[in-house]
Amino acid sequence: MVVTFKADAIKNTKQTINAKDNAPEGDAPAQEATELSGLFVQKPETVCAVAGSDIMFTAKVDSSSLQRKPVLKWMKGKWMDLGSKAGKHLQFKETYDRNTKIYTYEMKIIKVVPGDAGGYRCEISAKDKCDSSTFEITVEAAQQEGQKNILEAFKRADAGEDEGELDFSALLKATKKKKKGEVKEEIDVWAILKNAHPSEYEKIAFQYGITDLRGMLKRLKKMKAAEPTSSDAFLKKLEPAYSVDKDKKIVLEVEVVDPNAQVKWLKNGQEIKPSAKYVFESVGNKRTLIINKCTLADDAAYECVIGEDKCFTEVFVKEPPVTIIKLLDDYHVVVGERVEFEVEVSEEGAHVKWTKEDEELSRDNTQKYRFKKDGKKHWLIINEATLEDAGMYHVYTNGGHSKGELEVEEKELEVLQNIADLTVRSAEQAIFKCEVSDEKVTGKWFKDGVEVQASDRIKMTHIGTIHKLTIDNVKAEDAGDYTFVPDGYALSLSAKLNFLEIKIDYVPRQDPPKIHLDTTGNVVSQNTIIVVAGNKLRLDVEITGEPAPTVCWMKGDNPITATEGRVRVESRTNLSSFVIEGAEREDAGTYTITVTNPAGEDKASLNIRIVDVPDPPEGVKCLSVGEDCATVTWEPPKFDGGVPIKGYLMERKKKGSSRWTKLNFDIYTSTTFEAKRMIEGVLYEMRVFAINEIGMSPPSLNSKPFMPIAPTSEPTRLLVDDVADSTCTLKWLPPERIGAGGLDGYIIEYCKEGETEWVRANKDLVVKNSYTVRDLTTGERMNFRVVAVNMAGQSPPALLDQPVTIREIMEHPRIRLPRQLRTKYIRKVGETINLVIPFQGKPRPVAVWTKDGQPIDVKKVSVRNSFVDSILFIRAAERDHTGRYTLCLQIENMQDSASIDIQIVDKPGPPIAVKILDVWGFNAALEWQPPKDNGNCEITGYTIQKADKKTMEWFTVYEHNRRPNCTVSDLVMGNEYMFRVFSENLCGLSESAGISKGTAIIAKTGLEYNPVSFKEKDMNCSPKFTQPLMDRSVIAGYSTAISCSVRGYPKPKIMWMKNNMIIGEDPKYIMQNNQGVLTLNIRMRWSASWRSELSP
Repeated sequence: MVVTFKADAIKNTKQTINAKDNAPEGDAPAQEATELSGLFVQKPETVCAVAGSDIMFTAKVDSSSLQRKPVLKWMKGKWMDLGSKAGKHLQFKETYDRNTKIYTYEMKIIKVVPGDAGGYRCEISAKDKCDSSTFEITVEAAQQEGQKNILEAFKRADAGEDEGELDFSALLKATKKKKKGEVKEEIDVWAILKNAHPSEYEKIAFQYGITDLRGMLKRLKKMKAAEPTSSDAFLKKLEPAYSVDKDKKIVLEVEVVDPNAQVKWLKNGQEIKPSAKYVFESVGNKRTLIINKCTLADDAAYECVIGEDKCFTEVFVKEPPVTIIKLLDDYHVVVGERVEFEVEVSEEGAHVKWTKEDEELSRDNTQKYRFKKDGKKHWLIINEATLEDAGMYHVYTNGGHSKGELEVEEKELEVLQNIADLTVRSAEQAIFKCEVSDEKVTGKWFKDGVEVQASDRIKMTHIGTIHKLTIDNVKAEDAGDYTFVPDGYALSLSAKLNFLEIKIDYVPRQDPPKIHLDTTGNVVSQNTIIVVAGNKLRLDVEITGEPAPTVCWMKGDNPITATEGRVRVESRTNLSSFVIEGAEREDAGTYTITVTNPAGEDKASLNIRIVDVPDPPEGVKCLSVGEDCATVTWEPPKFDGGVPIKGYLMERKKKGSSRWTKLNFDIYTSTTFEAKRMIEGVLYEMRVFAINEIGMSPPSLNSKPFMPIAPTSEPTRLLVDDVADSTCTLKWLPPERIGAGGLDGYIIEYCKEGETEWVRANKDLVVKNSYTVRDLTTGERMNFRVVAVNMAGQSPPALLDQPVTIREIMEHPRIRLPRQLRTKYIRKVGETINLVIPFQGKPRPVAVWTKDGQPIDVKKVSVRNSFVDSILFIRAAERDHTGRYTLCLQIENMQDSASIDIQIVDKPGPPIAVKILDVWGFNAALEWQPPKDNGNCEITGYTIQKADKKTMEWFTVYEHNRRPNCTVSDLVMGNEYMFRVFSENLCGLSESAGISKGTAIIAKTGLEYNPVSFKEKDMNCSPKFTQPLMDRSVIAGYSTAISCSVRGYPKPKIMWMKNNMIIGEDPKYIMQNNQGVLTLNIRMRWSASWRSELSP
């Protein structure tokens, strides 16, 4: 059995809500090319592609009339922005032709799959202009031999984690070929769907192979809209569709015929129960469904049911674009370090895409990258960075983009503590110790070029960054040169072990003392020792003499006697040791050792120098900036640590970030550095480290934040607007690229033809896009140029194509009379008249005003003439200012003129000769003559008033009466009336009125009142409910009210009962009776059966 559709194929395109489909049923050919309009020069066209092939769409936009670069978006359906889907499957390209001012945008789909079928939209916007174009993609399955599983044709490809899942979005677009010689039954599925209940749609779709349920519902909705049906239950039905933003509220409302009708609300065929999310309201004939905090789960079909009648609608929930709150930071690391790129987005659980250069990163590609997310934060983690990981990393959301650069350098080993030379005696212990920067580095020890092997006496240890070689019970053969070589590095650390041999000779009893000072080891010159700050100094001095001499250590004139503490003296037989634990800068100086015995005295002096890391550099500041670079300078540190400064290391970070990025791994010797590869418009901070032989200083203070910016591009479309005998007016458009530095203004320069010296025309920057250069020499040919200026400097100049000759151009005089002055110009007395009449003509024309052919009186009328207009000014208009004013322009023998009719109006005078013509019954006829003074304009009507002579209170009878007569009716019998008339014109009513000379007396006539006899009606009636109580469902925790109405006379007694129990004076309940309408308000949680009883 073959299922065929009598309508055209379902299109999986989300069209604009409520749009009308005027295409005839049964037509499914490709759309014809539409006529080009708006911004598009070429629009993308609808295509029909074979699955697996590549297709490309091209759109061209003319930017010659645009001030800014246009922005183009490729959309699928209503809201899906394809820009965030760029990758292997979707590729986008943009080019620009400077000659034709045309932007070309291309979208290429690699290996089309059925899931790509549907409706697409191309939107272009540029400031206040926009345009769009729609097109469709139809995908046909490739022809294959033999019968295959049809599900394989709809599996997604190139979909990452969703690859292999079924995608039936284009199933209904596939054209099925009929087999020859086989008769198959045709079934009209749409007829079945139109007659089925919505709850059965999914079952029917599955039975007949329809997988695009959303497209089927949209198509069915259009078919039903084409067949209007009358409804006996609804006055107003639901709209065909509604659109709402995510987390917003939507209200679905219908109007019913019967105000007591009960309605049901269904969602995708399932009844909705009232809750905090779904709120039902019933007010009069209106029935309302309120959906609070809409989610994507609320994107569904809804219907309202009253008995057998129903109405349908569809709700579309739009997801807001996800923006990036915290941007990516740049990283500068060495090989093996951990890198964590962190970004924060505006929505929790949002999908982000990571790319390196143009390649998308995923867990499937490699195990190198780890992806982590926590709420709004997302991380890309590289555990051990390699040189291949260097590059630009991007993160994309459907509403934002950020990028960060990763720089990876080779790892260098830094020596934190070198090996020191040792001098030991026989049987003592010797310890060589060194420290390197990397605790993972191993190494080997060598003695005189031969590797040292561990034994019971010789031990080698490696703890953290410290490597030790320990030799117990030192012997003479242990003396020599010892070297430590780190594995994998071209580096070696060497020191010497000196063996001190003790000889016993016969010494006379009286031997003068002698100091045997060892000048090896740390002694760099005669009697000078250098010690690194923080290290330990132990100076062992051998002393001889008989009897044993007395030892005294002194620093300057201060003796050192302490035997404990940081600085101390240790004494042993024939040996005195001077020890400094953790050397400090204050320990530097000259030290003296003096030994004495009865045979004599000996003295020796030592100079100890304490060297340390330098102080941090000072005065770090930014000298200049560029588009992606900045020049930074600083002052050397005040204290160099006692050894010369070898160079500096620089770091930078974005303002607000805590991640510092190294700018150099090799030592930089100068105090001025140019930092590159920065992002324009982002604030940065810099700091500097000083380095000497001892190590690296603490960081300097951060520089003031600075922003890399670049000058703008040159101004565009520079041209000459006007030329006179000594002036030239130029105008131009802003630069195409302004950048983050903004635009401060322009500089205009000129020079004579053939010369190279440019003269600046304006002292201050010009903000407007036009300027008049003055004081030029008549007849000279001048070149002009304009330069844009911002905080980064001056842009390249914009030059005129050819020199300009400074000479006045003769132009005929012409008055451009405003439209409102081409008819009679009417003003009231006392008003101000200020007429601006623009004109043109070169050289400056002579403007002359006349009134009614005579020169105007300058005492009454003021005139001001300029190069481009003439102003006629009257401070307070009077009646004698009325007349025809003529402006005449004259340039030599050429002239032009224009006339303006000015009419000054005032309030009219009162009507005259007001008289009463006749009085009859309750009426009086009046007549009068027009006023002598009409206020210089037409009388538009009259206002008639009457007054009873008893009270003399005036009441208006007629307003805006056009005729000079009227009849006043409805006068009161027995009263005597006076009348007055006001005249009216454009300015209003006259100041005074014309009063009638006589009065109108309404005489009394004989009248007799005969009352009609009647019988008083009996109003008593028994109590009766005219509107009973209705069942009501409410949400727990909310107040509610129930009501009914009753009729009865005398007023009946009302009793409210709950569960057959009379409600007393409980404050929870408020009982009201308003003109027979009974209301019970319940102000707390309660659910029960209520009853109202009446008693006479």
